[in-house]
Amino acid sequence: MEQLKTDWRQADLDETDKAMLVYVEKLTLRPWEMVEADVIALRQVGFSDAAILDINQVTSYYAYVNRLADGLGVALEGFWGD
Repeated sequence: MEQLKTDWRQADLDETDKAMLVYVEKLTLRPWEMVEADVIALRQVGFSDAAILDINQVTSYYAYVNRLADGLGVALEGFWGD
């Protein structure tokens, strides 16, 4: 778990989890760069279209909620800083 917090690329993850995290990181940090090939890469490691939609929606919702909180100056509760 610690490795995931510091650098997920160095964590002992299978190909499926790494592909998901590549997608999630790109969608979070560079959404304007997303292309169909990003979805195809997830399909190639075994994700169904429904699972890809779930990954996309959870990632997008998390970003949305964080931007709402940031935009309103809402402070995180103490346990989120750990």
